[in-house]
Amino acid sequence: MSETLQAADTADAEGDEAQARSGNPEDLLVQEGDIAGDYLERLLDLLDYDGDIDLDVEAGRAIVSIDGGEDLEKLVGQRGSVLESLQELTRLAVQQETGVRSRLMLDIAGWRAGRRAELAELGRSTAEKVVASGEKVRLHPMTPFERKVVHDAVAAVAGVFSESEGEEPQRRVVVLPKP
Repeated sequence: MSETLQAADTADAEGDEAQARSGNPEDLLVQEGDIAGDYLERLLDLLDYDGDIDLDVEAGRAIVSIDGGEDLEKLVGQRGSVLESLQELTRLAVQQETGVRSRLMLDIAGWRAGRRAELAELGRSTAEKVVASGEKVRLHPMTPFERKVVHDAVAAVAGVFSESEGEEPQRRVVVLPKP
């Protein structure tokens, strides 16, 4: 009898997974956020860190934020290095559970939100310098997240465009005047 129940449970689980993959894309993103939240909650418990986990869906990706606890800046690391690693581990945990590659974004203690504002200002001010001087400017190497923010900021300034050059981890944004 227990084998029959186990087979029925397995069929239900497979059906739920198939429904999540084929259903509403936002449902899959909510599922990704839930899985990530559970994974990160266990991690915080292991580290004995306090933090509130917030889940959201924005621009076609699950967004998970951890705020409110002491020592959370240690989970960010220098220039977000620990945060990037935790994001990749969380994405892998989600992928293992769903079977689908995750584009989940993780923010800790508002670091990514603050960094986004700094990078947007860097992109805007660099674009204005390029417009004024007519000379291209190469920025320092950045992560894919950082480059995307700069590219978006440059795109909002008339008379310039941007592109990325180089190989990871030395890939950088170059801002150029439009011909």
